[in-house]
Amino acid sequence: MQTYDAIVIGAGVIGTSVAYHLAALGAGKVLVLDRSLIGAGTTSQSSGILRTHYSVAENVELARLSWSTFNAFPEYLDDPEASSGIVKCGYLICAPEGPKLEPLRSALLGQQAQGIPVSLLDRQQAAELLPIAQFDDAALIGYEPEAGFADAYMVATSFAKAARRRGVVVKENVLVTGMVVENGKVAGVRTSVGDFASNVVISTQNIWTPELSGWTGAMAMPVKPERHTVLALEGPQPYTFSMPVFKDLGSPGMLYCRSYGGSQMLVSEGTVGETLDVPDNEQGDISLDYIADIGMQVAERFPSFETAGMASSWTGVYDVTPDWNPVLGRLPGIEGLVVGFGFSGHGFKLSPAVGKVLAQEALGLATDVPLAPYSIDRFATGSLLVGKYGAGAVS
Repeated sequence: MQTYDAIVIGAGVIGTSVAYHLAALGAGKVLVLDRSLIGAGTTSQSSGILRTHYSVAENVELARLSWSTFNAFPEYLDDPEASSGIVKCGYLICAPEGPKLEPLRSALLGQQAQGIPVSLLDRQQAAELLPIAQFDDAALIGYEPEAGFADAYMVATSFAKAARRRGVVVKENVLVTGMVVENGKVAGVRTSVGDFASNVVISTQNIWTPELSGWTGAMAMPVKPERHTVLALEGPQPYTFSMPVFKDLGSPGMLYCRSYGGSQMLVSEGTVGETLDVPDNEQGDISLDYIADIGMQVAERFPSFETAGMASSWTGVYDVTPDWNPVLGRLPGIEGLVVGFGFSGHGFKLSPAVGKVLAQEALGLATDVPLAPYSIDRFATGSLLVGKYGAGAVS
Protein backbone atom coordinates (compact mmCIF):
# COMPACT_ATOMS: atom_id res chain seq x y z
CA MET A 1 0.00 0.00 0.00
CA GLN A 2 1.40 3.40 -1.00
CA THR A 3 1.54 5.91 1.85
CA TYR A 4 1.01 9.68 1.58
CA ASP A 5 1.16 12.54 4.03
CA ALA A 6 -2.22 13.83 2.79
CA ILE A 7 -4.90 12.64 0.36
CA VAL A 8 -7.38 14.95 -1.36
CA ILE A 9 -10.59 13.47 -2.73
CA GLY A 10 -11.84 15.50 -5.68
CA ALA A 11 -9.94 17.42 -8.38
CA GLY A 12 -12.37 20.23 -9.00
CA VAL A 13 -11.42 23.83 -8.37
CA ILE A 14 -11.63 23.36 -4.57
CA GLY A 15 -9.67 20.10 -4.49
CA THR A 16 -6.90 21.34 -6.77
CA SER A 17 -6.63 24.52 -4.71
CA VAL A 18 -6.31 22.42 -1.55
CA ALA A 19 -3.64 20.27 -3.18
CA TYR A 20 -1.61 23.26 -4.33
CA HIS A 21 -1.75 24.89 -0.92
CA LEU A 22 -0.84 21.67 0.87
CA ALA A 23 2.29 21.45 -1.26
CA ALA A 24 3.07 25.15 -0.86
CA LEU A 25 2.79 24.78 2.92
CA GLY A 26 5.21 21.86 2.98
CA ALA A 27 2.80 18.96 3.45
CA GLY A 28 5.17 16.37 1.99
CA LYS A 29 3.73 13.62 -0.23
CA VAL A 30 0.25 14.60 -1.43
CA LEU A 31 -2.16 12.51 -3.52
CA VAL A 32 -5.27 13.78 -5.34
CA LEU A 33 -7.93 11.33 -6.51
CA ASP A 34 -10.82 12.11 -8.85
CA ARG A 35 -13.59 9.92 -10.23
CA SER A 36 -13.30 11.75 -13.55
CA LEU A 37 -10.85 14.33 -14.90
CA ILE A 38 -9.43 17.50 -13.40
CA GLY A 39 -12.13 20.18 -13.39
CA ALA A 40 -14.53 18.04 -15.43
CA GLY A 41 -17.33 17.91 -12.86
CA THR A 42 -19.34 20.81 -11.50
CA THR A 43 -16.31 23.10 -11.89
CA SER A 44 -16.73 23.04 -15.66
CA GLN A 45 -20.37 24.14 -15.26
CA SER A 46 -19.55 27.35 -13.37
CA SER A 47 -20.63 30.78 -14.62
CA GLY A 48 -17.32 32.08 -13.33
CA ILE A 49 -18.53 35.27 -11.64
CA LEU A 50 -16.15 36.88 -9.15
CA ARG A 51 -17.31 39.34 -6.51
CA THR A 52 -16.95 40.06 -2.84
CA HIS A 53 -20.58 41.09 -2.42
CA TYR A 54 -22.21 38.90 0.23
CA SER A 55 -24.67 39.57 2.99
CA VAL A 56 -22.75 37.09 5.18
CA ALA A 57 -19.66 38.89 6.47
CA GLU A 58 -17.57 35.72 6.73
CA ASN A 59 -18.00 35.12 3.00
CA VAL A 60 -16.86 38.65 2.19
CA GLU A 61 -13.47 37.95 3.73
CA LEU A 62 -13.04 34.65 1.88
CA ALA A 63 -14.02 36.36 -1.38
CA ARG A 64 -11.67 39.29 -0.73
CA LEU A 65 -8.71 36.98 -0.16
CA SER A 66 -9.65 34.97 -3.25
CA TRP A 67 -9.94 38.07 -5.43
CA SER A 68 -6.39 39.02 -4.49
CA THR A 69 -5.27 35.62 -5.78
CA PHE A 70 -7.26 35.79 -9.01
CA ASN A 71 -5.98 39.29 -9.62
CA ALA A 72 -2.34 38.13 -9.57
CA PHE A 73 -2.76 34.47 -10.50
CA PRO A 74 0.50 33.84 -12.43
CA GLU A 75 2.54 35.45 -9.66
CA TYR A 76 0.64 33.57 -6.96
CA LEU A 77 1.39 30.22 -8.61
CA ASP A 78 4.89 31.29 -9.67
CA ASP A 79 3.96 30.29 -13.21
CA PRO A 80 3.94 32.95 -15.97
CA GLU A 81 1.77 30.67 -18.10
CA ALA A 82 -0.94 30.27 -15.46
CA SER A 83 -4.18 32.08 -16.24
CA SER A 84 -7.51 32.48 -14.51
CA GLY A 85 -9.08 34.04 -17.61
CA ILE A 86 -10.00 37.03 -15.49
CA VAL A 87 -12.06 39.89 -16.94
CA LYS A 88 -12.14 42.90 -14.60
CA CYS A 89 -15.40 44.56 -15.54
CA GLY A 90 -16.93 45.35 -12.14
CA TYR A 91 -20.11 44.16 -10.44
CA LEU A 92 -23.37 46.10 -10.38
CA ILE A 93 -26.26 45.16 -8.08
CA CYS A 94 -29.59 46.92 -7.62
CA ALA A 95 -32.85 46.61 -5.73
CA PRO A 96 -36.21 48.37 -6.09
CA GLU A 97 -38.36 49.59 -3.23
CA GLY A 98 -39.44 46.53 -1.28
CA PRO A 99 -38.08 43.67 0.84
CA LYS A 100 -34.64 43.49 -0.79
CA LEU A 101 -33.83 47.19 -0.36
CA GLU A 102 -32.64 47.31 3.24
CA PRO A 103 -30.80 43.96 3.06
CA LEU A 104 -28.87 45.33 0.08
CA ARG A 105 -28.08 48.55 1.91
CA SER A 106 -26.85 46.59 4.92
CA ALA A 107 -24.67 44.32 2.77
CA LEU A 108 -23.10 47.25 0.92
CA LEU A 109 -22.33 49.03 4.18
CA GLY A 110 -20.87 45.80 5.52
CA GLN A 111 -18.55 45.50 2.52
CA GLN A 112 -17.38 49.07 3.00
CA ALA A 113 -16.74 48.40 6.69
CA GLN A 114 -14.53 45.46 5.68
CA GLY A 115 -12.48 47.68 3.38
CA ILE A 116 -14.01 46.65 0.06
CA PRO A 117 -14.10 49.49 -2.51
CA VAL A 118 -17.85 49.74 -3.08
CA SER A 119 -19.75 52.85 -4.18
CA LEU A 120 -23.42 53.81 -4.41
CA LEU A 121 -24.53 54.98 -7.85
CA ASP A 122 -27.51 56.90 -9.14
CA ARG A 123 -29.49 55.64 -12.12
CA GLN A 124 -27.63 57.75 -14.64
CA GLN A 125 -24.24 56.52 -13.42
CA ALA A 126 -25.43 52.92 -13.59
CA ALA A 127 -26.72 53.45 -17.14
CA GLU A 128 -23.34 54.82 -18.17
CA LEU A 129 -21.68 51.61 -16.99
CA LEU A 130 -24.34 49.30 -18.44
CA PRO A 131 -26.04 51.27 -21.25
CA ILE A 132 -28.03 48.30 -22.55
CA ALA A 133 -30.01 48.19 -19.27
CA GLN A 134 -32.68 50.46 -17.80
CA PHE A 135 -32.78 51.35 -14.11
CA ASP A 136 -36.13 53.17 -13.77
CA ASP A 137 -37.20 51.08 -10.76
CA ALA A 138 -33.82 50.99 -9.00
CA ALA A 139 -34.01 52.49 -5.52
CA LEU A 140 -30.48 51.47 -4.54
CA ILE A 141 -27.53 50.59 -6.77
CA GLY A 142 -24.15 49.32 -5.60
CA TYR A 143 -21.01 49.06 -7.68
CA GLU A 144 -17.89 47.04 -6.94
CA PRO A 145 -15.18 47.97 -9.48
CA GLU A 146 -12.78 45.23 -8.33
CA ALA A 147 -14.93 42.37 -9.57
CA GLY A 148 -15.74 40.54 -12.79
CA PHE A 149 -15.55 36.97 -14.00
CA ALA A 150 -13.02 34.28 -14.86
CA ASP A 151 -12.74 30.68 -16.08
CA ALA A 152 -13.18 28.01 -13.43
CA TYR A 153 -11.77 25.19 -15.56
CA MET A 154 -8.61 27.19 -16.31
CA VAL A 155 -8.19 27.92 -12.61
CA ALA A 156 -8.58 24.26 -11.64
CA THR A 157 -6.10 23.03 -14.24
CA SER A 158 -3.64 25.79 -13.32
CA PHE A 159 -3.82 24.83 -9.64
CA ALA A 160 -3.31 21.18 -10.62
CA LYS A 161 -0.32 22.01 -12.81
CA ALA A 162 1.26 24.09 -10.05
CA ALA A 163 0.59 21.33 -7.52
CA ARG A 164 2.19 18.70 -9.75
CA ARG A 165 5.21 20.93 -10.22
CA ARG A 166 5.59 20.83 -6.43
CA GLY A 167 5.44 17.05 -6.37
CA VAL A 168 1.70 16.36 -5.89
CA VAL A 169 0.46 13.14 -7.52
CA VAL A 170 -2.89 13.46 -9.30
CA LYS A 171 -4.73 10.31 -10.31
CA GLU A 172 -7.74 10.78 -12.60
CA ASN A 173 -10.53 8.28 -13.32
CA VAL A 174 -10.06 6.71 -9.88
CA LEU A 175 -13.21 6.08 -7.86
CA VAL A 176 -12.88 6.28 -4.09
CA THR A 177 -15.03 3.50 -2.66
CA GLY A 178 -14.34 3.76 1.05
CA MET A 179 -12.28 5.17 3.87
CA VAL A 180 -10.12 3.29 6.32
CA VAL A 181 -10.84 4.43 9.89
CA GLU A 182 -9.03 2.87 12.84
CA ASN A 183 -9.94 3.77 16.42
CA GLY A 184 -11.67 6.94 15.27
CA LYS A 185 -8.72 8.04 13.15
CA VAL A 186 -8.36 8.18 9.38
CA ALA A 187 -5.85 5.65 8.08
CA GLY A 188 -6.40 5.85 4.34
CA VAL A 189 -8.84 5.36 1.46
CA ARG A 190 -10.04 2.44 -0.66
CA THR A 191 -10.32 3.01 -4.40
CA SER A 192 -11.01 1.28 -7.70
CA VAL A 193 -7.23 0.89 -8.19
CA GLY A 194 -6.30 -0.21 -4.68
CA ASP A 195 -5.82 1.25 -1.21
CA PHE A 196 -3.76 4.29 -0.24
CA ALA A 197 -2.63 5.02 3.31
CA SER A 198 -2.67 8.43 4.99
CA ASN A 199 -3.53 9.91 8.36
CA VAL A 200 -4.87 13.07 6.71
CA VAL A 201 -7.72 13.10 4.18
CA ILE A 202 -9.39 16.22 2.79
CA SER A 203 -12.76 15.57 1.14
CA THR A 204 -13.85 18.02 -1.56
CA GLN A 205 -16.43 15.69 -3.07
CA ASN A 206 -19.10 18.26 -3.81
CA ILE A 207 -22.46 16.56 -4.48
CA TRP A 208 -20.97 13.16 -3.61
CA THR A 209 -20.08 14.23 -0.05
CA PRO A 210 -22.86 12.10 1.53
CA GLU A 211 -20.75 9.05 0.70
CA LEU A 212 -18.62 10.02 3.70
CA SER A 213 -21.37 9.00 6.10
CA GLY A 214 -21.42 5.43 4.83
CA TRP A 215 -17.64 5.19 4.74
CA THR A 216 -16.97 6.51 8.24
CA GLY A 217 -20.18 6.10 10.22
CA ALA A 218 -20.19 9.85 10.75
CA MET A 219 -23.36 11.93 10.94
CA ALA A 220 -25.41 12.48 7.81
CA MET A 221 -23.94 15.17 5.61
CA PRO A 222 -26.37 18.13 5.32
CA VAL A 223 -26.08 18.62 1.57
CA LYS A 224 -28.23 17.93 -1.47
CA PRO A 225 -27.66 18.22 -5.23
CA GLU A 226 -29.61 20.97 -6.95
CA ARG A 227 -29.65 21.62 -10.70
CA HIS A 228 -29.60 25.14 -12.14
CA THR A 229 -29.86 26.36 -15.71
CA VAL A 230 -27.62 28.85 -17.51
CA LEU A 231 -28.62 30.49 -20.80
CA ALA A 232 -26.57 32.42 -23.33
CA LEU A 233 -28.81 34.90 -25.17
CA GLU A 234 -27.85 36.59 -28.44
CA GLY A 235 -29.15 40.17 -28.36
CA PRO A 236 -29.24 43.02 -30.87
CA GLN A 237 -26.86 45.12 -28.76
CA PRO A 238 -23.39 44.10 -27.59
CA TYR A 239 -22.82 43.19 -23.97
CA THR A 240 -19.12 43.98 -24.02
CA PHE A 241 -16.43 42.72 -21.67
CA SER A 242 -16.10 46.27 -20.33
CA MET A 243 -19.70 46.21 -19.07
CA PRO A 244 -20.16 44.98 -15.49
CA VAL A 245 -21.60 41.75 -14.22
CA PHE A 246 -25.14 42.57 -13.10
CA LYS A 247 -27.30 41.25 -10.26
CA ASP A 248 -30.99 42.14 -10.40
CA LEU A 249 -32.62 41.74 -6.99
CA GLY A 250 -35.82 43.20 -8.44
CA SER A 251 -36.51 40.41 -10.92
CA PRO A 252 -38.61 37.39 -9.84
CA GLY A 253 -35.65 35.08 -10.40
CA MET A 254 -33.11 37.51 -8.89
CA LEU A 255 -31.23 37.14 -12.16
CA TYR A 256 -27.51 37.53 -12.59
CA CYS A 257 -25.90 38.14 -15.96
CA ARG A 258 -22.62 38.97 -17.60
CA SER A 259 -21.04 39.36 -21.00
CA TYR A 260 -20.50 36.16 -22.91
CA GLY A 261 -18.66 37.88 -25.74
CA GLY A 262 -19.98 39.96 -28.64
CA SER A 263 -23.74 40.45 -28.33
CA GLN A 264 -24.24 37.49 -26.02
CA MET A 265 -25.41 37.63 -22.42
CA LEU A 266 -24.93 34.78 -20.00
CA VAL A 267 -27.88 34.73 -17.58
CA SER A 268 -29.19 32.53 -14.78
CA GLU A 269 -31.51 32.70 -11.79
CA GLY A 270 -30.42 33.28 -8.22
CA THR A 271 -33.22 31.26 -6.68
CA VAL A 272 -33.76 27.65 -5.60
CA GLY A 273 -33.30 25.15 -8.41
CA GLU A 274 -34.37 21.56 -9.08
CA THR A 275 -33.51 19.17 -6.24
CA LEU A 276 -32.15 15.85 -7.52
CA ASP A 277 -32.86 12.53 -5.84
CA VAL A 278 -29.30 11.31 -6.35
CA PRO A 279 -26.00 13.04 -7.17
CA ASP A 280 -25.82 13.61 -10.92
CA ASN A 281 -23.93 16.28 -12.83
CA GLU A 282 -25.10 15.21 -16.27
CA GLN A 283 -26.93 17.78 -18.38
CA GLY A 284 -30.63 18.18 -17.59
CA ASP A 285 -33.57 19.11 -19.78
CA ILE A 286 -34.41 22.79 -20.30
CA SER A 287 -38.01 23.53 -21.21
CA LEU A 288 -39.13 26.17 -23.69
CA ASP A 289 -41.43 27.58 -21.00
CA TYR A 290 -38.42 28.15 -18.76
CA ILE A 291 -36.51 29.86 -21.56
CA ALA A 292 -39.51 32.10 -22.30
CA ASP A 293 -39.86 33.04 -18.63
CA ILE A 294 -36.19 34.00 -18.28
CA GLY A 295 -36.39 35.88 -21.57
CA MET A 296 -39.29 37.98 -20.30
CA GLN A 297 -37.44 38.81 -17.09
CA VAL A 298 -34.34 39.80 -19.06
CA ALA A 299 -36.40 42.04 -21.37
CA GLU A 300 -37.75 43.97 -18.37
CA ARG A 301 -34.22 45.10 -17.53
CA PHE A 302 -32.66 44.96 -21.01
CA PRO A 303 -35.41 46.20 -23.38
CA SER A 304 -33.59 45.42 -26.63
CA PHE A 305 -33.21 41.78 -25.54
CA GLU A 306 -36.94 41.31 -26.03
CA THR A 307 -35.98 40.05 -29.49
CA ALA A 308 -32.97 38.02 -28.28
CA GLY A 309 -32.46 34.46 -29.39
CA MET A 310 -30.88 31.62 -27.45
CA ALA A 311 -27.31 30.90 -28.50
CA SER A 312 -26.56 28.08 -26.07
CA SER A 313 -27.48 26.65 -22.69
CA TRP A 314 -26.35 24.21 -20.05
CA THR A 315 -27.18 23.03 -16.56
CA GLY A 316 -24.94 23.01 -13.51
CA VAL A 317 -25.36 21.28 -10.17
CA TYR A 318 -24.86 22.95 -6.79
CA ASP A 319 -24.03 21.13 -3.56
CA VAL A 320 -26.53 22.92 -1.32
CA THR A 321 -26.63 23.04 2.48
CA PRO A 322 -29.71 24.10 4.52
CA ASP A 323 -28.37 27.66 4.92
CA TRP A 324 -26.78 27.86 1.47
CA ASN A 325 -23.28 28.23 2.86
CA PRO A 326 -20.35 25.81 2.99
CA VAL A 327 -19.13 23.44 5.64
CA LEU A 328 -15.38 23.88 6.18
CA GLY A 329 -13.17 22.09 8.69
CA ARG A 330 -13.01 18.85 10.63
CA LEU A 331 -15.79 16.34 11.12
CA PRO A 332 -16.46 15.51 14.79
CA GLY A 333 -15.35 12.06 15.84
CA ILE A 334 -13.12 11.32 12.82
CA GLU A 335 -9.58 12.48 13.54
CA GLY A 336 -7.62 13.44 10.44
CA LEU A 337 -10.66 14.07 8.20
CA VAL A 338 -11.21 17.61 6.88
CA VAL A 339 -14.13 18.54 4.62
CA GLY A 340 -15.12 21.31 2.29
CA PHE A 341 -18.61 21.02 0.80
CA GLY A 342 -21.94 22.76 0.37
CA PHE A 343 -20.70 25.77 -1.58
CA SER A 344 -24.18 26.27 -3.05
CA GLY A 345 -22.92 27.91 -6.23
CA HIS A 346 -20.19 30.02 -4.60
CA GLY A 347 -17.29 27.56 -4.69
CA PHE A 348 -15.34 28.98 -7.61
CA LYS A 349 -15.20 32.56 -6.40
CA LEU A 350 -14.03 31.39 -2.96
CA SER A 351 -11.72 28.59 -4.14
CA PRO A 352 -8.26 30.13 -3.59
CA ALA A 353 -8.96 31.15 0.01
CA VAL A 354 -10.94 28.00 0.81
CA GLY A 355 -8.19 25.79 -0.58
CA LYS A 356 -5.64 27.52 1.60
CA VAL A 357 -7.63 27.44 4.84
CA LEU A 358 -8.53 23.77 4.37
CA ALA A 359 -4.87 22.97 3.79
CA GLN A 360 -3.93 24.97 6.87
CA GLU A 361 -6.54 23.17 8.95
CA ALA A 362 -5.41 19.76 7.70
CA LEU A 363 -1.82 20.56 8.67
CA GLY A 364 -2.75 21.91 12.09
CA LEU A 365 -1.80 25.48 11.21
CA ALA A 366 -3.62 28.69 12.07
CA THR A 367 -6.17 29.46 9.36
CA ASP A 368 -6.35 32.78 7.54
CA VAL A 369 -10.01 33.11 8.55
CA PRO A 370 -11.79 31.44 11.49
CA LEU A 371 -13.52 28.21 10.48
CA ALA A 372 -15.83 28.01 13.50
CA PRO A 373 -18.73 29.77 11.70
CA TYR A 374 -18.51 27.16 8.91
CA SER A 375 -18.56 24.17 11.26
CA ILE A 376 -21.00 21.34 10.57
CA ASP A 377 -22.15 21.73 14.18
CA ARG A 378 -24.02 24.92 13.30
CA PHE A 379 -26.91 22.92 11.88
CA ALA A 380 -27.48 21.32 15.28
CA THR A 381 -26.96 24.49 17.31
CA GLY A 382 -28.95 26.78 15.02
CA SER A 383 -26.02 29.16 14.44
CA LEU A 384 -26.71 29.27 10.72
CA LEU A 385 -25.02 31.50 8.16
CA VAL A 386 -28.25 32.87 6.75
CA GLY A 387 -28.06 35.39 3.93
CA LYS A 388 -30.32 38.42 3.82
CA TYR A 389 -31.77 37.89 0.35
CA GLY A 390 -33.38 34.47 0.77
CA ALA A 391 -32.47 30.93 -0.28
CA GLY A 392 -30.67 30.59 -3.56
CA ALA A 393 -29.59 34.22 -3.77
CA VAL A 394 -26.43 36.12 -2.97
CA SER A 395 -25.62 35.00 0.57
